[in-house]
Formats: sequence, structure tokens, C-alpha cells
Amino acid sequence: MGAVVKIEGDRREVASIEAIISLTAQDMGRVNELILARAGSDVEMIPEVANHLISSGGKRLRPMLTLAAAQMFGYNGDAHVKLATSVEFMHTATLLHDDVVDESDLRRGKRTARMIWGNQASVLVGDFLLGQAFRMMVDVGSLDALDILSAAASVIAEGEVMQLGAAKNLETTEENYLSVIGAKTAALFSAAAEVGPIVAGGSSDDRTALRSYGMNLGLAFQLIDDALDYGSDSESLGKNVGDDFREGKVTLPVILSYGRGSDEERAFWKRSIEHGSSDDVSLEKARGLMAKHGSIDDTIARARHFGELARDALKPLAETPQKQALLDVIDFCISRVN
Repeated sequence: MGAVVKIEGDRREVASIEAIISLTAQDMGRVNELILARAGSDVEMIPEVANHLISSGGKRLRPMLTLAAAQMFGYNGDAHVKLATSVEFMHTATLLHDDVVDESDLRRGKRTARMIWGNQASVLVGDFLLGQAFRMMVDVGSLDALDILSAAASVIAEGEVMQLGAAKNLETTEENYLSVIGAKTAALFSAAAEVGPIVAGGSSDDRTALRSYGMNLGLAFQLIDDALDYGSDSESLGKNVGDDFREGKVTLPVILSYGRGSDEERAFWKRSIEHGSSDDVSLEKARGLMAKHGSIDDTIARARHFGELARDALKPLAETPQKQALLDVIDFCISRVN
């Protein structure tokens, strides 16, 4: 019987997103109103499917990044609200599509939309939300913001295709995997942060700082998710523990364990990941091998590295409450493993 991985690590005294929640509360109220308005449709199934995921308890971190980043540079208009809503719709559409591709049954502790309405409805409602996102981008009238977010949409789709190519492929390298999550997850974090200084009239250096912050935060966020899949519980994770394993996903803990394993251990990974022999007994063995080879700890260490890069990206910027709130977000993302 395999050992259960216990995830541990250094935790800062305060690791929460209360600061960014407080600073963006008023603007997030406007975002939430716009979400409800733009998710509406005369086609009855569209708001039903959209609201199922929109109301499912996500923290809406990505739109808060947009709002805080715009506030950081003194923005007082309403364009950031529309862009933040666009970011959330892009994220929601990605989740709807992801659950179909991954054949997921659970999302944030609830049945996925595809399990209730089917794959076709999930894909098409995701497309509707993307369309609404682009309409709001056009409403804002900033070609730079439109360029950043539309480019992110393309990169995210590329990341999904790259992930399909890496699925069940145990020869995937760490470098290739980081490219996948950089596209699939971190690109939207990066775009969400960068459009803040764009609408606020920030400099090119400001944009570069927020872009780098968002990209590295997104990488750290995804790597912590990878670790949590093998060392958390369903309630806190928001999906079934071991889903990545059962779906044959080659994430960083698997890549590290496979690369460090004996011939016998590599044969186990091939049976489990490539050939689908991924029952609960195999999951426990996988967790044991990860503990043996330090794969979870090293995944967390890499997440912390990207977190520090995100922190460094903000160093040139003036000290503001919003800057500190964005730094707190880094700590929060990393602290989820404790």
C-alpha cells in the first residue's frame, strides 16, 4: 500500500486575499452585475449553464487582478470593469471547454455542466461567453487591451492542444510541461494583470511589470494545483483528488517521479498513465512513489520560485495598497498546500 503524501512547507503569517477583495469590492460588485447582464440570453439554456458555473463559488481572482492593477495607477473610469468581466468570461469559457476535453465529473465540488446538460451545450455556451467577452473588449475601445486579451485567447487554445499532445506521454519534459501551463493557465493571469495599466495609461515598463507578475503567478498557481491533486482532499481541492492521475494527465509530479524512477517504477507509470490502469490502489502507489522521490516537494519548490519571480516583477513599482495586495495574492496561492 502506498504512502499518503503529506504536503508541507513554509507558510507566511498572513496568506490571504482579503486585501485585494477589500480594495476591489466596489468594482467587483459592478463586475458581478455585468456578469449577470451579459450572461443573459433569450435562449433559455445559455443562462442556465453559464450561471451554474459562474455561481459555483470561485474566488474570481483573475478579474480582481485587472481591477487592482488599474487602481494601482490611479484609474477612475469604468473600462476596467468591462475588461475584468471579459477576463472572467474567458476563464469561465475555458473551464466549460476543459471539463469536456478532460471528461471531468466535478468542478468546485459540484457536478460539471457537461454532466447536467451534456458536452455540446457546455462547448456552445463557452463559445457564447467568449463572444460576449470580445463584445465588451470592443466596447472599451482600447486596441492595446483588445490585442492583449485576444492574443491570450489564442494562446490558451494553443495550450489546450499542447496538453492533448502531452496527455499520457511520459516522455514529456519539464520544459515542455512548463510551456503547456504557461499557455493554458498563466497566459490569462498575465493578460488580466497587464490590461490594468493599459486602461490606466501606465508606461510600457508598468505593463511589462504586471505582465511578468501575472505570468509567474499563473505558473505558481498551476504548479500548486498539480501538487494538491496528489495531496489534498476533494472538498478543499474542488474536484476529486487524483483526477489528474485517473485522466492520464502528465503533470510535473508525474514527470519528476517517472524521470527519477527505477525500471520497475517506470513500468508502473506506463501501466497507470499510458494504459489507464489508474484505480485507487494505483493512486496510492503513485503517491508513495512521489513521496519517495520528493516529487511533490520539488513541485512546490518550483512554484515558490515562480512566486518569487512574480514578487520581483513588482519591485520597481511605487508602494501602494494595491501593490501589497498583489504581493499577498502570491503568498495565498502558495499557501494553499499547507
